[in-house]
Amino acid sequence: MQARDAVADIYRELLHVHTRWVEQQWDAAIGAYRAADFRFAAVLGNAVLLGVEGYDAELAGVDRETLRSRTLATIRRFAATNVLAGGTEWGRRLFWDSTFELYFVLAARILWDDLDDATRSNVTAIAEGQAAYAYGLGTADDPLSGDWTPHGTTGGRIGDTKLEEMGVYAQALAPGVAWTGDPAWRERFDLWAMNASGLPAADAANPALVDGRRVSDNTAGNLYDTFIVENHGSANPHYQAELWRTAGRAAIHFLVAGRPLPQVLTHQPNGEQLWRTLRLLATDAGEPVMPMVADRYHLYGRDILPLAFLAQVQGDRDAARAEADLAARMMPYLTYAPQYQLTKFSGEDKYEPEARAELAIAYLFHRHRGRPVAPLPAREFFRRAAGTRDFGADVGLTAQQAEDGFAAAVTKPGFVRFLWQPRHDHWLIDTRGPGFLPAGATATARSSTAYETIRDSFDATATVLAVNSGYAGFVTLPTGSVVYASTGVGPDEGSLTLFALSMPGVPGLTGTRTFTGAQGTVTLAPQSIGGTQEVSFPARSARFVRMLGRRPATQYGYSLWTFAVLDQAGTDLARQATPTASSQDPAHPAAHAVDGNELTRWAVAREERARADSWLAVDLGADQVVSGVRLSWEAAYAGAYVVQTSVDGDSWADAVAVPDTRTVEGGWIDIDGRAGIVNRDPARAIAVTATSVVAAPGPAAPTLLEGYAGDLSGLARIAARPAVTAPSGLRADDVDGFLSVFNLTAVAVTGAPIGLPSARRLYRGVQIAVGDGLDWFASLAAGSAVVEAPRFTVDGRSPAGTRFEVTDSHHVTVTAPPGERVGITVRAGHWSARVDLPRGRSRSLTVPGGPVTPAADLARGRMTFPTSPLPEGMGAPARAVDGDPATAWRPGPAGRMVVDLGTVRSLTRLRLAWSSGPRVPVVVQSSTDGTQYADLVRIPRPTRNDDLAVRTEARYVAVAVPRWRTGNAELAVLEVF
Repeated sequence: MQARDAVADIYRELLHVHTRWVEQQWDAAIGAYRAADFRFAAVLGNAVLLGVEGYDAELAGVDRETLRSRTLATIRRFAATNVLAGGTEWGRRLFWDSTFELYFVLAARILWDDLDDATRSNVTAIAEGQAAYAYGLGTADDPLSGDWTPHGTTGGRIGDTKLEEMGVYAQALAPGVAWTGDPAWRERFDLWAMNASGLPAADAANPALVDGRRVSDNTAGNLYDTFIVENHGSANPHYQAELWRTAGRAAIHFLVAGRPLPQVLTHQPNGEQLWRTLRLLATDAGEPVMPMVADRYHLYGRDILPLAFLAQVQGDRDAARAEADLAARMMPYLTYAPQYQLTKFSGEDKYEPEARAELAIAYLFHRHRGRPVAPLPAREFFRRAAGTRDFGADVGLTAQQAEDGFAAAVTKPGFVRFLWQPRHDHWLIDTRGPGFLPAGATATARSSTAYETIRDSFDATATVLAVNSGYAGFVTLPTGSVVYASTGVGPDEGSLTLFALSMPGVPGLTGTRTFTGAQGTVTLAPQSIGGTQEVSFPARSARFVRMLGRRPATQYGYSLWTFAVLDQAGTDLARQATPTASSQDPAHPAAHAVDGNELTRWAVAREERARADSWLAVDLGADQVVSGVRLSWEAAYAGAYVVQTSVDGDSWADAVAVPDTRTVEGGWIDIDGRAGIVNRDPARAIAVTATSVVAAPGPAAPTLLEGYAGDLSGLARIAARPAVTAPSGLRADDVDGFLSVFNLTAVAVTGAPIGLPSARRLYRGVQIAVGDGLDWFASLAAGSAVVEAPRFTVDGRSPAGTRFEVTDSHHVTVTAPPGERVGITVRAGHWSARVDLPRGRSRSLTVPGGPVTPAADLARGRMTFPTSPLPEGMGAPARAVDGDPATAWRPGPAGRMVVDLGTVRSLTRLRLAWSSGPRVPVVVQSSTDGTQYADLVRIPRPTRNDDLAVRTEARYVAVAVPRWRTGNAELAVLEVF
């Protein structure tokens, strides 16, 4: 008896309701579902649905017998027209025919007993023929697939990962392997599946066996060493999930055929590390943030299968949480316009039949599992996912996941923005928008730091970009809060684009947004943005009418197919009027917007695309009564603009602003009870619309903004607190007790005084009591930022001139001023010490225990190899570099681990500490590239604690214990200096 499975029940209902879309694809002329965009692959969802108990014809919009007869007719027809079965209509090509063949063959196998012998023969020919074709290619490109290529078995990571391509090569073999089992096909299947997630530096250190193949035999490099993949030149987690999407497509054939799953489908090299990255980018909807690519945004139907595979096949409870969250959104999403579609807002037409097929596979995973994997609680999921990572300048992403929100700095050219998702809300802030920075911002220099709890005692990131001849910085904090600071890099910076859809069943999507500030509350409904907009206003007399941009929605500025000026009868007065513009592209002059030709358009000059206040005006020739405009936007549309009129072409009056903009006085705003913004410049109001917040409206000027994701009840009090002060060119803030300091200049600073309004919190470095606060002295490189957590707190009054020097989390020295004694209590966690000092005297304090942060040890918390899967008998190498001497790495028979320091460093010292037990000879090696190693030092007789002087340049340090046996000492500490 099947256990109750709420997610499977949702999938079952979705398959029913989505059948209404399927029936729209019926083509009576051919007696089958349509061929275009592989829509006939909907038969897999039909086949699964026909097998469930309690088929609901009312939900599906079609009776069971009609659905059955149409499904069988479609299978008969397209089995016969496949190239591999002697037809000419489709098939054989790896991209993308083989994917839809996989769905199609599975549908036929599920309905096998209902098929005639000729159709069965054709289906077998497809499965076997595709496997034979893929095998026959060897490791070469598919000539039928154009540019789609895995680049042989070397793959590639830059620009477009070849992870997906290798996965497709493997899945093309899967139906043939599962249903007929040719050993040669299975060998090639293992080769491609093993290499799909290959990373040379990690794999070379991993002798683990998967289906009898060593991971170290891998040759492909499809991942960045920070465990992220690129697609179309940008980081795109949707393609990272291809590892489990292609695995899921293959796995279901083995499960339905009753064959054991190949081990490579559940033990993919580096799979655990790739999944950690996706969790680092997770949202409350189960779908990851897409930090750079807009055309895979909210593409829910294509995100189900990877999560279902990870959860119900691999048994991952984190994935079960994400799957349950996504499943809960699916029915509201499906019924939102356009109705009955699983892939809305973006993507290609072929995604719709693909999504139905993969929804059906996800349902089958649940049925095969029997008892579903229990999801982690949502809070526990984000607690486990929390962390930071600088993915590197080439990737252009520095991200932080916290229990209360996600934030990131994107520095990739063409995608520069600061991302923020308070409370992980995937439908509040549209991360495709500028994200605090002005639209079209470009970065010419980047400084980025990721702080980690294991090394620094807290998680945070700090990024500063040289932008538009100025500087802008972004700090993310473990509380989910963020800080934005700039020299003033563009008008209306501090912008956030909001969703304001009406999607009943999805939290927050009620069709309006409510804003609360010091002067009260306002609720706004969105106006149409983009496409064709007809905007009316009270009738007035004017000769000149113009559209004045306030904020472009994309990096391409503004472009209009048509600019119509309407009288009270709706007549277009601008047809053949005289247009002028702030600028124009030579190929798209202003005249094209009023020529009556819907295929011609006006566009701003390329060099003016970043300009927010571009305009297009028309001279009607004489005063006319006007009451509206109709704008037909190209893809370069306005996120905000104003329609103005004039009688002389010099003095302009606003007729209407789009969208409806309100100003909120008082320097703070609560957005729908979901996020809070504080503008630390009290002279500025905050401008809001239903779909945007501009926290620093007006001309470019120095800006300091705070974003809050937690309890917003105290936002007014937070906004009124005393400010941190800093010298010219520096900005500083103390959000949630963390000290964030930005050097927004091209010159390094040393010992710059930062005025802290309270003397209670002590930060690393030197600080001196001044009045009721402290002067903390900052030293920063040009164009950079730092974050400091409070290391100690002080109870009692510190007399002016009291000096505190905090070395790290465990050491502080207090010095009394020359003219006054000091009597205070210093605290750190549960530890405290009373300090009573005569005038001018000092006392150094040490907190007992460890670990000490920030760590000088270069290996602390760094990535270790082997990654996943670990060789048999080996423990996690990360335990040797976690800063905890109570944990240890168990070498196992393989006996070798590697730590990746992240970049080549000059090494001078190593320390190795062992647990109890016999110690055997050790070899320490080093490498600059992760593939070629040289012996650094040999230790024939290790002591309990070896402190070794070395001198080398290396990024990778390896510790080999080739003679290790069960019961021998384990490596508790590996420190590198």
